[in-house]
Order: sequence, then C-alpha cells, then structure tokens
Amino acid sequence: MSGFADAGLPDGTIALVTGASRGIGAAVALELARLGARVVITARTQGGLEETDDAIRALGGEATILPLDLREGAQIDAIGPTLFQRFGRLDILVHNAGALGRLTPVSHILPNDWADVVGVNLSAAWRLIRTCDPLLRQSPAGRAVFVTENRAREPRAYWGAMGATKAGMEHLVQTWAQEVAITPVRVNLFDPGPVATRMRSDAFPGEDPASLPAPDAVAPALTALCLPTEERNGVLVKAG
Repeated sequence: MSGFADAGLPDGTIALVTGASRGIGAAVALELARLGARVVITARTQGGLEETDDAIRALGGEATILPLDLREGAQIDAIGPTLFQRFGRLDILVHNAGALGRLTPVSHILPNDWADVVGVNLSAAWRLIRTCDPLLRQSPAGRAVFVTENRAREPRAYWGAMGATKAGMEHLVQTWAQEVAITPVRVNLFDPGPVATRMRSDAFPGEDPASLPAPDAVAPALTALCLPTEERNGVLVKAG
C-alpha cells in the first residue's frame, strides 16, 4: 500500500473498526484499507468478517480479523493490550457496531433486550474508550469516530432503547473529546442518516432499500474524520 502522500494515511497506520462484517462498518474498513491503513475488523459474525477481509485483500490491503461480542466486557477490555502486543500502536478507532433492539413502548422493554442495547450502544463505547485511549494518545494523530443516529436527538415512539443509549453515547463521546482536547487526539460523532443496511431494513421492513444510499456512499465522509488533517473535535458530522 502507498504512503501518506498518495493514500491519505501514513504508512503503518493501524485502524480498529467495530461492526465490520457488513454494512457501514465493512464499507469503512475497505475505505481505510484503500487509504493505506492496516485494519483490525471486529464483529460477532466470523463469516462476515472473512468476507470483509477478502474484499480488503482484493484491494491489496491488509486486515486482521478479531471476532468478539461487544456485550462481553472482558473481550473489549482486552482489545487495547492485544493491539499493543501485536502492533505496538493504534491510530484510528471507528465504533460503528450498534443494536436496534425491539421497537416497543418503553413500558414494554424486556430486561434482556434492554441489557443488549445498553451493552452494545453505550457500555461498549465506554469500554472502547477505556481500552483504546492510552494507545490513541500515543499516536501522532489519534482519531476516533463513533457512529450515531438522529433518534438520539429526536425521540420517537417505540425507539426508546435505541434513542436513549445513543444519546448516552453521544454525551460520553463528547465529554471524552473535551478531555483529550489538549492532546493530538480528535474524537467526533458521525450520523450517516438513512442507509441501506440490515438494521435499517429491520426497523423499516416495508422500505425499498434501493431508495436509500448504499453503505459505500457514506463511508468516505466517515473516513475523512479519521485523517491526520482532520482537526475538528467533539462535533457531530452528518453525511451529505
């Protein structure tokens, strides 16, 4: 892969992308690889990760598969030490994985469903910050991007679990951004808007996916937040 002058990322850049087995996560992983990063891709689905890995290698890029369940805190806590042991660094964190949960009245949310959505959308974000913060601070231009969605700011009936946990994540991420403001690290939020993903089809089963942008249409805008030239910090960037 080429270096910074040609690709936009310095040689040796290590990027971690969650939810990279399909959809936006897979598209972002491919875009980061195209720009020159070695991408560590995570998700629960081994088969999906292997497909993303194949696509990255077809571009001439390099990837490392790291299957994990973001609801398992100990697995997340081990990411930082694992990356340090394997690569000695981390330059980019993209937390794309998310959980929709059941679209149901708040009073009907079941404890197990609540735990799952909180675990993936909020607790995982906190644990990723904890485990990745030391490595990102050591990077010459550490960048972190967390994928959110407008329900965090615009409550809607039946979307309580998703909206509340994404709102909590936004608050957590923007607080962290203030805490690293005097360092080279830059931390931002990205709202892709409606995109043709499996989560979107689960939420809106009657919608025609062809009427929505594909994941690879929004990936470049998200990936731009990962570049060393990106100086914004603590902001919410919307696709388009």
